[in-house]
Formats: sequence, structure tokens, C-alpha cells
Amino acid sequence: MTGLLLRWIGNSLAILFVAWLFDDVNVATTQDAFIAGAVLGIVNTIVRLDRLVETIVASQAKEQERATRGILGLFYFVVSGFCLWLTSYFLAGFEVRGILTTIVAAILISLVSAVITKTLQGDSRKDSRRQVGNSRVYAFPDRE
Repeated sequence: MTGLLLRWIGNSLAILFVAWLFDDVNVATTQDAFIAGAVLGIVNTIVRLDRLVETIVASQAKEQERATRGILGLFYFVVSGFCLWLTSYFLAGFEVRGILTTIVAAILISLVSAVITKTLQGDSRKDSRRQVGNSRVYAFPDRE
């Protein structure tokens, strides 16, 4: 649950940053940015499930593996742009204009959101690993 909240905050702050960076990305208020962050998370979840299924099906073709990875890699940018456009379509206070701007903004939002989310998470994952590492583990020698 905490991870979901941190991703939502990361998406929202990334949207605010990209709106500040580009003239063709407009956010009316900070509240609209946080609503857009939540809607973008939902849209990404729904749309990218289909992409996951396509990836699994496409990975079955061994002889076309390199071409498939390249095409899916390029397709990822288009899907990210589509998710961002769809988010702006649903919200009146969030607007993205232009195809190229939408794709570049989607990529930047992904990158900035990932950095913000990792920063907000801090060392929480390291601490949990350390606790597991310090727990008593009894190792038995292999019996032959």
C-alpha cells in the first residue's frame, strides 16, 4: 500500500515538473496534478496489462526475438504517450498538446517519477533485507 501511495506522489510531482518544463503540457492546479497522477496510474495499469500479454505471446517466437524486442521497445514509447493522452482526455484541468510532446512528456514523467519514488522510499527496502539477513539461519551440511 505504501508503494502505491509513493508511486502516486511520484507521478503527480513528475507531472508538475513536466508541466513546468513544457509549454504544451498544462496543469490548472496542484490538485489537478495529483488527480492526473492517480488517473495516469490507473490508465497505465489497464493499458499495460494488454502489452504484457502481447509481450508474452511475442516472446514465444524464438527466431524473431531481436526484432520483437526492438519493436516492443519502440512501441513502449507510443503506449506511454497514449496513456498520458488518455489521462488528459479524462481530466479538464490537465492538457497535453501535440503527439511528439505527449510521447516525450510521457517518457520524462516515467523517468522523473521513478527517481522521485525511489528517493521517497529511501532505505526501507535495505532495512527489511538487513533484518532478514541478521535473523538466525541454521545451515545443515549436505549429507551424501
